[in-house]
Amino acid sequence: MKSLAIAETNIRRLARDRSNIFFVLILPLGIIIIIGSLFGGSFNPVIGIYNGAETPLAAALATALENEDGFDIRIYDSEEDLVGAVERGNADAGVVIPSDYDSAIRSGQTAAVGFAARPDGSGFELRAAISAIVGRQAELTRAARFAAQTAGISLDEGLALAADVSPGIPQVIVETEVLGEAIFGESPGQFDNGAATQLVLFMFLTGLVGATALIQTRNYGVSRRMLSTPTSARSIVLGEALGRFGVVIVQGLYIIGVTWLVFRVNWGDPLGAAAIVILFAAAAAGAAMLVGALFDNDQQVGGIGVVAGIGLAALGGSMIPLEFYSDTMQAVAHFTPHAWALEGFAELVRRDGTIVDIMPQLGALALFAVVLLGLAAWRLRVAITRP
Repeated sequence: MKSLAIAETNIRRLARDRSNIFFVLILPLGIIIIIGSLFGGSFNPVIGIYNGAETPLAAALATALENEDGFDIRIYDSEEDLVGAVERGNADAGVVIPSDYDSAIRSGQTAAVGFAARPDGSGFELRAAISAIVGRQAELTRAARFAAQTAGISLDEGLALAADVSPGIPQVIVETEVLGEAIFGESPGQFDNGAATQLVLFMFLTGLVGATALIQTRNYGVSRRMLSTPTSARSIVLGEALGRFGVVIVQGLYIIGVTWLVFRVNWGDPLGAAAIVILFAAAAAGAAMLVGALFDNDQQVGGIGVVAGIGLAALGGSMIPLEFYSDTMQAVAHFTPHAWALEGFAELVRRDGTIVDIMPQLGALALFAVVLLGLAAWRLRVAITRP
């Protein structure tokens, strides 16, 4: 019971520190949102359209663009508004349908469709995709003009006939085969890729920075006063370990809960995800205890904790996916618990694995936890009982 009281006090300290509202609650979600917004999910470019004709053929072209999969279409009231949106980055590209579009086509002339894009974006690829859509309508128009000339019908009748016949014309089918395994799996959620990396980063970082509370407890004489009561050193060490674990697990459960409820992040098999979080939290708690037992200056540990937390996270794959590392760097990365935790989440989320499939990762995390907690318990006992 005394150990649980010590652990409860440590968790209350976390809640009472107002700076934790930002660093523990707001900052992790903010980074997840930024990563998801920039890199998450599929990319649907925004295509702006200005239709200066409002005639049947121009409307058909605009409809064809709107019906194309993979585009987010925005309609603009003037060419100036469209070009301005592209220049400001509000639209990735713009299509200008000229006012003489219908009249030029009906008279057998060429109708020039305008295209606008920034030179630093994906303008070349978007131009090719839009040109293909415009080209399909041009093919129907040529077929309709030929039918009108040979069958003595109007161009509109030729267009209707071409539209009816076109679906039955054999098309060239391109078959694709994916070689190897995709790094991020198929159709990940917008925030799925960044959630796991930020989870392990902030759980470990919160643990290391929270080691300052353990140093303050020793420096203020709280540990010695507890020893003067009927409280054994074992109870104090166990209480501090549970406190470090409680602080880290609260951080992890908060990130998982909010991202799942708000952003619908897929964490894979619940049992497997829970096992990873618990063992990683134990490893982070052991690292925090060890740092708190080795150092005597809480301000010094605050700075070291931030640098070490971010550095280990970067080495372990929280900044760059492990798949991008060389073989040597991957081997080095596995000296951190982060790499094993991220590999476990990758198996659960990308390959629909279960807890059975991540047993090697769980074993490695358990080893980290046992070694770090064992060393920390020994060193903390020495620190609080020495004369």
